[in-house]
Formats: sequence, C-alpha cells, structure tokens
Amino acid sequence: MKIKKNSTSILKKFFVFNFFVFIILGLFTIFYLKAIQPNLVKQRTEKHNIIINNTANHIERLQINFERETLKDFLLATRFLFQNLERVQFYNLKGELIADTNVLDLDQNVFSKSDEVFQESIGNNTTFENNNENMLTKETIKEKRNEEIKNIISRKKPKQEITTQIEENNNFYVKTLNDVIINGEIYGYIMVTEQANEILVAVDERKNFILRTVLIIGFVIILFSIFLNRYLLKPIGKLVEYTKSIKAKDEPYGRIEKFLNRSDEVGLLSRSLNEMTKNLQNRTKNAEDSSADLAHEIRNPLASLKGASELLDNTSDIQERKKLIGILSHDVERIDRLITDYSKMLKDEASLSREKMKILNLIELVKDVTEEFNNNKSVIKKNIKFKIIKEKPNGHPFSVFGAKSRLEQVLANLIDNAISFSPQDSNIFINLKSNKDTVHLTIKDEGPGFKETNTDRIFKRFYSNRPEKFGEHSGLGLNIVKNIIEMHDGEIKASNRRDAKKGAQIEVILPMRN
Repeated sequence: MKIKKNSTSILKKFFVFNFFVFIILGLFTIFYLKAIQPNLVKQRTEKHNIIINNTANHIERLQINFERETLKDFLLATRFLFQNLERVQFYNLKGELIADTNVLDLDQNVFSKSDEVFQESIGNNTTFENNNENMLTKETIKEKRNEEIKNIISRKKPKQEITTQIEENNNFYVKTLNDVIINGEIYGYIMVTEQANEILVAVDERKNFILRTVLIIGFVIILFSIFLNRYLLKPIGKLVEYTKSIKAKDEPYGRIEKFLNRSDEVGLLSRSLNEMTKNLQNRTKNAEDSSADLAHEIRNPLASLKGASELLDNTSDIQERKKLIGILSHDVERIDRLITDYSKMLKDEASLSREKMKILNLIELVKDVTEEFNNNKSVIKKNIKFKIIKEKPNGHPFSVFGAKSRLEQVLANLIDNAISFSPQDSNIFINLKSNKDTVHLTIKDEGPGFKETNTDRIFKRFYSNRPEKFGEHSGLGLNIVKNIIEMHDGEIKASNRRDAKKGAQIEVILPMRN
C-alpha cells in the first residue's frame, strides 16, 4: 500500500524558512540592541574610574586632607584633570557633599554647569514670586538628590562602583560613584558626571541601520520570491502537469514549447523531458509495430503448418509424407527464429538504454571485430580478406561516444551481412573517415549488390532479400543495427557501390567526440 505524501509548495517552504530565520535574527537583534547602550556606558564608567583613581593618587601624593576647604583648593589647582566632564562631586563617609566643581568660580570653558541659572527682576512681584518658587523647587530637588546619594553610599559595598544613567533637559548623563582609597583606607567618595548624548546617538544610528537592513532584506526576499515563483516554480509546475497528463494517457496538458528555448536549467530539463517523452512514444510505437509485424510474419508459417499437417493426415505416400514433414520442420524453425530474434531485439533495446557509454576509438573496435572474423568458417572457406582504409583529413580523431558492446554488435552484423553476399576469393573494404563533427564508417563488399530500388527497405523489420535461404534469417539483423545507430544519434545508409561495377555498401555516420 502506497502512502500518499502531501505536497508542499517550494515557495511556501521558502517563506516558512525565511520566517524562522527572521525570528532568529530578530531575537539576536533585540539582544544586540539591548547590549549596545550598557556596553557604551560601561566604557564611560571605565574612563570615570581611571579619573577617580588618578584623583585619589594626586590627593595621596600631595597629602591633601579630605575636607571641604582643602578639596576646594585642590579642585582649583587641578581643574585640568576634569576637563570635558560635566561635574565632579566629593562626598565624605557620611554621604555629605564636601566639594563640587559646579559651585566653583571657574572658567566656563573648563566646566559646563548643569544647574539652571535664574534671573531676578526687582520691581516685578510676579517674577520675584516665580523665582522664589523655582528656587524652592531647586532646593527641594537638591535635598532629594542628596538623600538619594546618602542612601546609595550607606548601601554601597567597599570597592563597589555604582553607575547611574539619567536624562535631564533632553540630555543624557552617565554618573559613576566610587571609593577614594588612600593608603589602603577609604576616605570618601567621588562621583563623576559626564554628558553622553553621543551614546544615544550611536544607539539610534545602529537601530536605524538595522531597521533599514531588515527592510532591504525583506524587500530582496520578496523580489527573489517573485522571481523564484515566475521563472522556476511555475515552469516546474507546468512540467509536472505535463508528465501527469502523459502518465494518464491524456493529451499533453498545456504547452512546454515556450520553455524549450530557455538556456538555463529549466530549458535543459524541458528539452530532456520532451526528448524522453518522444523517445518513449517512439519506443511504444515501435513495440506496437513490432508486435504487429511479428504476428504478420508468424501467420504465414502457421498457415503453412496448418496446411501441411492437414495433408499429412490424408497422405499415405512415404515420399510425400517426408516432404510434408520437412515443410513442418522448416516452418517451426522459422517461427522459432522469429520469436528468438524478436525477444533478443527487445532485450537489446532495453539494455542499451541502461548501458554505460564512454568515448571509444572506432579504429580499435574495427580491428577487434575483424580479428575475430578472421577465424570464422565462412571467411576461411570463401578466402575473404579484410582491408581497413583510414582517411584522416586535418588530423581529426576517430573518437565516438557510445556503448562498446553495442557498436561491436553493429560491426559484427554488418560484416556478417557482407560475408554472406561475398563471392569466393573476394575482399571486404572497411573505410574510415573523420571530419570536424562526424566519423564515417563504410563497409563495402564485392557481391551482387542490392536488387531493391529503395534500399531503405532492408532496414525494416522481418525483411530479408535471401529467398533461397528463407527461414535461416529472421530479417531483424539490419533493423537492430539501425536502432542501435539511431540510439547513438547516428545515421545509416545503404546503396550499391559507385566505385565498382558490382557490390553493396553500407555507411554509418556517428557524431565525433574529442
């Protein structure tokens, strides 16, 4: 019992595959985008830790007391250390702010103040009240932040860095808090604040790049899918329908002629399928014709058998009975030869399609076959000589592509046919000629030649021009030769010799292969 498999479109499989690929790429993209900002922030934190360690080293080297006044003088003296930084704050062990670059009267080119500046307009009560409210709000925010820092410091473990990211006034800041260690002892803490808008810019740029890349890939996949469906899947579908119609013995569905002229693999497949179909149809027709011919050929000896057997029952004369028995034996032999040769022909045709073909040297094949015929009884009795004549214009080789055993069978049948018509003490000439595209093999004898006006008749099934030896030949030999030559994409011709008064010649033309 055959299990019918559900067919799935290649296009559908293609989309499903790309869908899963997109999911995997999407997950990796999400993880990557989530990791971009933390990695960039981590790089800034490492930079801040270097500044904090350098500051601690300077404090230790200069023997600066970790107090408000001394740190203020230290900041003024070493302000170059904190260039490009938004703010640097010093905290004691209790978390109290004891020094801050924002409250120093420094050059604005050195420090960029992050605190807001409020203008006061005396004489304007509304403005004064608003400024008071802003100042109260500012103080409240300041106290809240100081409390937050005290809580962070109280929970902080020794040598543990704390990094925070905040967005204020459309700006992005990275803050790093770490210990100030002098002589192995923690004296306080430093918090470095740096504006890092470029981190957000970098993240946005990479997100935009990935988004554009995904859109481009999706667009390319859609275009490729359209191309795949139009130029590959639809033609393959047409070819499948074509084969199904042939299998169902219906008229071929659709037309595949438009694919035959394509120079790609689809065109090659279409041409191969078309040739295979024609070959199959030709073989089917040949089998039907052969069966009809065989039935026709067997009918004659069967009628003779029937008549002879009926006469045999009614004849008492011994000589007449012997004659009738001879006719019966001859007809049985004829039928046996017809069936045997016909079965062998069908077997040879089937095996030829499965036989491995390779490049062969036709001269070597001719020499091997003629060498075997030199020991043939008929050749020895008739004293027949084989003469091989080679013509090789422009140095072209005698190479052909074919099945060795089948081409040897062709040569053997043609030479045997020439021997049967050759008189005593005669020659059989085997001419070989090659040009750019083909190799020509011509076998000539010195016999009576063909009596037929149309020499193509000799290649028909069951045809024999040996009436005196009727029954000894089935008439399939030359037909088998013709079939083998055509399966090698070759051609075979028969004619009487033009270079002599009598004799026949058969020419075989095969495509040359280097």
